[in-house]
Amino acid sequence: MSAGTPLSDADRTPWLQLIADRIDAWRSSGEAGVVTCSALKRAYRDIIIGDRPDVGLVHLKGSRELIGRRMAARKGHFMPTALLDNQFATLQEPSAEERAIVVDVGGAPAEIVDEILRRLPPKLKLEPA
Repeated sequence: MSAGTPLSDADRTPWLQLIADRIDAWRSSGEAGVVTCSALKRAYRDIIIGDRPDVGLVHLKGSRELIGRRMAARKGHFMPTALLDNQFATLQEPSAEERAIVVDVGGAPAEIVDEILRRLPPKLKLEPA
């Protein structure tokens, strides 16, 4: 990606499986966790969430313009802004059956986190450490 080449599904599959394995390790040890990733396609989300009813999905949604401005302001990030159009072209927004919490990313980070925490279903509420 740092060279401006988008990842293929084959590139992503081992990485997604590692995320799923980490989630399963947390679940089997009774721990909670948060994973962030660009699970752009339903097939990717099926790997990391699948039939795990105790795993939730938050879809951070923003316009191409807003995200482009934020990416351009980053320094030293591996993903160039040149890949943003590919990311939006690849994106399959979550369907209703995925039960995603959809949050607009236009606010400040603290506001986004507060919105996510407010909308988490009771079975997914996180306890402060």
